[in-house]
Amino acid sequence: MDWHRFLGFILMDILMGTPYTTEQEKDLSLKKQLLDLVIVRRGPGTVPFRLPDGLEDLANHNLITFKSYQETLDAWAMKELIGHYVNYRKQVSPSLKDLLPEEEFRLYAICARYPHNLAQQVPWEEVQQGVYRCRWGTDDIRVIVLRQVPLEEHNALWHLFSGVPERVAYGARHYQLRSPDTSALLHQLFAGYKREGLNMPLTMDDFRREYVKEHLHKLTPEERLEGLSAEEILRGLSAEEILKHLPREEIENFLKRQKDGSPPSAE
Repeated sequence: MDWHRFLGFILMDILMGTPYTTEQEKDLSLKKQLLDLVIVRRGPGTVPFRLPDGLEDLANHNLITFKSYQETLDAWAMKELIGHYVNYRKQVSPSLKDLLPEEEFRLYAICARYPHNLAQQVPWEEVQQGVYRCRWGTDDIRVIVLRQVPLEEHNALWHLFSGVPERVAYGARHYQLRSPDTSALLHQLFAGYKREGLNMPLTMDDFRREYVKEHLHKLTPEERLEGLSAEEILRGLSAEEILKHLPREEIENFLKRQKDGSPPSAE
């Protein structure tokens, strides 16, 4: 299961329509070294909705290392992140003698599980529930622990990748799709969990049904009825309920035709 790739695609979706875009596996050197994710400001403006905890104050360049529920965030991962940051800053700056200010960069370590060993090895401070400030030399790294962030709608993205069945189900129920293609990604995400032996309390069929129910009010009457036969549309309605919505003249004409045995009017 390529967890990093899925997180990248979901981040692309959540940032759709904002000043930011997401680039995956940024190649930082001639000898291939891949940074998990970069969120880059692409224009002026602000994000018009609440971002997941820890991402509230994105910089122009946001470098991310990600550890799935099967991986451990450790000191080596942090060292790699710092190394990627050094290379990345050189590449995006006008020149090596004219580096972009450090304030334009922010470093993130996102992990599903709390990194107990790392937290004992370095200066460590809780900023808010599930979000920590790790001091690494002269750099601050923001650590986001997906299994600890609050169960709130704006954190749905984090819960999808927590690896905890109940949290994943919560994330699926509350994640707001911004692209129709993302539903297919969520389907693959669920399938990946299933292949890895995680039993989800919410199946993809459950998710589809709940998603349709939550967004049904946004469809026009024509869109709601699309694909349904006349029998399916009328199912569950009594004759009285159907007749009260028909013009009296149309009902009388129908009854007359039934009595006379004449075919329906071509009008």
